[in-house]
Amino acid sequence: MSSTIEEIGSIIGAQRSGNTPAAIDWILTDSRSLCFPEETLFFALKTKRNDGHKYIPDLYTRGVRNFVVSDLPENLADYPDANFLQVAQPLKALQRLAAKHREQFQVPVIGITGSNGKTVVKEWLYQLLGPDRVVTRSPRSYNSQIGVPLSVWMMNEQTELGIFEAGISEMGEMEALKPIIQPTIGILTNIGGAHQENFASTQDKCMEKLQLFKDCDVIIYNGDNEQISSCVSKSLFTAREIAWSMKDTERPLFIEHIQKDETGTTIKYRYLGFFKEYRIPFIDDASIENSLHCLAVALYLMVPPETIAERMLHLEPVAMRLEVKEGKNGCVLINDSYNSDFASLDIALDFMARRTEDKGRKRTLILSDILESGQTGSLLYRQVADLVHSRGVDKIIGVGPEISAASSRFELEKHFFRTTAELIDSGILNGLRNEVVLIKGARAFYFDAITDLLELKVHETILEINLNALVDNLNYYRNRLKPETKMVCMVKASAYGAGSFEIAKTLEDQRVDYLAVAVADEGADLRKAGINSSIIIMNPEVTAFRTMFDYKLEPEVYSFHLLDELIKAAEHEGVSNFPIHIKIDTGMHRLGFLPEEIPHLIDCLHRQSAVIPRSVFSHLVGSDAERFDSFTRKQIETFEQASTALQEGFKHKILRHICNTAGIERYPGAQFDMVRLGIGLYGIDPFTNKVLHNISTLKTTILQIHDVPADETVGYSRKGTLQRDSRIAAIPIGYADGLNRHLGNGHGYCLVNGQKAPYVGNICMDVCMIDVTGIDCKEGDKVIIFGDALPVTTLAEWLDTIPYEILTSVSNRVKRVYYQD
Repeated sequence: MSSTIEEIGSIIGAQRSGNTPAAIDWILTDSRSLCFPEETLFFALKTKRNDGHKYIPDLYTRGVRNFVVSDLPENLADYPDANFLQVAQPLKALQRLAAKHREQFQVPVIGITGSNGKTVVKEWLYQLLGPDRVVTRSPRSYNSQIGVPLSVWMMNEQTELGIFEAGISEMGEMEALKPIIQPTIGILTNIGGAHQENFASTQDKCMEKLQLFKDCDVIIYNGDNEQISSCVSKSLFTAREIAWSMKDTERPLFIEHIQKDETGTTIKYRYLGFFKEYRIPFIDDASIENSLHCLAVALYLMVPPETIAERMLHLEPVAMRLEVKEGKNGCVLINDSYNSDFASLDIALDFMARRTEDKGRKRTLILSDILESGQTGSLLYRQVADLVHSRGVDKIIGVGPEISAASSRFELEKHFFRTTAELIDSGILNGLRNEVVLIKGARAFYFDAITDLLELKVHETILEINLNALVDNLNYYRNRLKPETKMVCMVKASAYGAGSFEIAKTLEDQRVDYLAVAVADEGADLRKAGINSSIIIMNPEVTAFRTMFDYKLEPEVYSFHLLDELIKAAEHEGVSNFPIHIKIDTGMHRLGFLPEEIPHLIDCLHRQSAVIPRSVFSHLVGSDAERFDSFTRKQIETFEQASTALQEGFKHKILRHICNTAGIERYPGAQFDMVRLGIGLYGIDPFTNKVLHNISTLKTTILQIHDVPADETVGYSRKGTLQRDSRIAAIPIGYADGLNRHLGNGHGYCLVNGQKAPYVGNICMDVCMIDVTGIDCKEGDKVIIFGDALPVTTLAEWLDTIPYEILTSVSNRVKRVYYQD
């Protein structure tokens, strides 16, 4: 649904510069995601960390001609055929435009908010309602102040139902999202602890979320949740309420009975006087609650109970993951087959295009028919072909009768098959070599078989890394900083075991100011993989100066000897004004210049031009412990004096930083110009030892199960003597993978199907044994070594160590799998 630039300018109240006619189909807020420049309107958003205005020259060069700005470029003559719509706040203009766009549609719109379950409820509603209606829904978790307007903009003439998520992280945000979504049906999933730091209480957070539903026709929520029910009452809604309940028989939707078995859950309910039941293929409580929200919506929309029951039985798990896996024959697999609509295809292709590590590899797309789009095949696959061409795809493998019929639209290497079985039987997948392969298919095409065929299965033990949790942790600490405070993110030791490239790439996308590694080789590897961010080398070696110059890696300098050697090397290489980071010893007594050496250091730096101080910093010794607070304050005072003395010796700005993760939270007055985020980025609060958002899950599988009688022993040296008849499982992880030997002989446990399974006997190099007596499990079942339900901090307590050691001990032979949910 195109809009003219004149219409948009009027809607957002902009002052226009330029008079080039333009029709707008695409809205862009991230310059890296540019796809169709001629029909794109770029909103130059200003955030705490970035300013979209600085990307305008590059976007203009790439063909974009329409911009919403708060500040006009200094030289408009450089943009002769561009249109600039000037407003006070581009984000507010984006939201206003989306709200006006929403007003054009008189269709049911479901708005979903809550602390957890929003995306699952949205996707299950799509599975339940999509067969009867053309649905426009938020792609993935587009639920923010920026994501919501981008989602609503996707509504078009074919839309018969909208389903949109709304997430908030602080008071006042829902007021902006409500007019954009304008829901007619509201769902509050639950209220939990996410983003609680920005709310005075969970009640305040609940009341803020409920603002989304002020003008709804109906509100759906868990009537047994006393806090939610109380907040709904206080909100004085005039809307109809469907508060489902397992306790109150007077509720319109009463849940009479829930019966779990091995393969699923049967739910019996009463609604408006009739008794029905349905079954879902899940047994966890969260899935049951999510299904009840969906049930209430479907009943309200008058979907027949028999249809609801049939579709509930076939609900698919929402694998909200965009996984990166190692494939056979040098391929990299991007698995994104949990849905297959146009919007999610755009996001997945954008993700593939940004993987700088894979430059030089051919880009291959395996794509099924896109089902239930509401568009004619001719129009839909013309758009798909345009998208595929614009994203630089080299080869497409299409599966399905509709995409096969549109094969002539794809002007690249192409192969089309009517079914997945036909593709597999063709043998073409065996010929994939050194390619990045995006696998994107509707569930009906069973693309899991393709992933299984292409995936390199070299080890049953994997470390899963949740990149969204990493970003959540980053933002948790960013919210504690002043807007002008910069941040260094530590990615040394292979990003604390998580894998340096994917972590660094994610942080670069989040526009952190600096990355930091231990040695130059780590930095060089990141550069070779395509990382362009500024990188600090925390432990520079004299033999690696050439590497630092070649790859623009900025070393820490802590002694006059190191400084002299660095200057000599730089002068020999013809390098001048190479940035360095001065370290001051304020009390750790490990490395660093003493405060009294600052005058001599200034003199040495002034007598050369090879290097120039970019920052000055120090390390806090005990910022994570209250008993050291007086010493920490003394360190900060010493650093302030010494760093001020260094700054006074130079005209240019020298950044100052002393706060580590604990310091960010506990000493907000010591932020100076920059802070360094380490273990907090990976989910651990070093002060409380609690997990923020877990990013790493170490898991393996059961290889074999034996019944072993009492008094027998298990493992080397006969250390594991059994006190009862036991079921003993062998799992393929040992001390060579990073599983500490001290966990053996019952000193720790892992989780098998959610239950504790103690380690039995000595842990071997490649295998260990666990006691699964009384646990319903079989060979091939998953085993969690650490993760959400068994935090890495628990293992650290058992071993009397710190989480750093657990995380960094995971061996490189353990395969890393990255995903975005």
